[in-house]
Amino acid sequence: MTETPETPETPETPETPETMEAPETPDNAPTPAVAPKARRRPQQSEALPVLEKLAGLYPQLFGAVFQPLKRGIFQDLLQAHPDDLDAAALKTALAFHTRSTRYLVAVAEGRQRHDLAGQSVEPMAPEHVHHALLEVFRRRQARGGKDDLVATLRRRIAHAIERSGLAPQAYADLVRGRDEHANRVLDEVVQEIRSAAAKDEATLRAFEASARTVAEFADMYGMEVRLAEQALSRAQRARARVTTGAS
Repeated sequence: MTETPETPETPETPETPETMEAPETPDNAPTPAVAPKARRRPQQSEALPVLEKLAGLYPQLFGAVFQPLKRGIFQDLLQAHPDDLDAAALKTALAFHTRSTRYLVAVAEGRQRHDLAGQSVEPMAPEHVHHALLEVFRRRQARGGKDDLVATLRRRIAHAIERSGLAPQAYADLVRGRDEHANRVLDEVVQEIRSAAAKDEATLRAFEASARTVAEFADMYGMEVRLAEQALSRAQRARARVTTGAS
């Protein structure tokens, strides 16, 4: 039985069906000189029949678990089903789908983009992951969640930075937007990562100078072997990013 798509809250600008670039326009996008006409919000009654059809055709993308869609999926669908899918109706359905919280959560998790065969075909850009994280946070905050949502957001931004392969400041420069509160959270996370990285680097230098095994080094400094291994591994990855120019 096909699940009924949820009614999504509306981000500022939805993912464009023709390109499937991002779930929303980044906050640092330039402000137009003339405000554009307000987009008509896709209605569930218009989108639902097409989404049910897509869920039947591609359950691995539109079924119980949503997957980020590859750029150009709109044209791929039209080419695959020229007699079954109307372009205007498909555009409305995809806009509705990519506005949904479930879709944004999939993007925020950093999953790769998928093609019609359900295969991972390209990574999600760090800025798209970040803006999806912020949008999901805003929606949950608006619902009055009882958990410490800011702490959760900070952890997820830190994880997104690690997963991106970018140095923290390079990530921050790439994703920074106009939302000052979000920027402050981002800067705090970057500073925390830098402080932790400095400690890890000091640990790595001490280990290299000790000429001891990890177990011996950990015992000498009163550390758990597992935590020592993790600190040394993080420091080595940070060095590698600097060496390859990621910073």
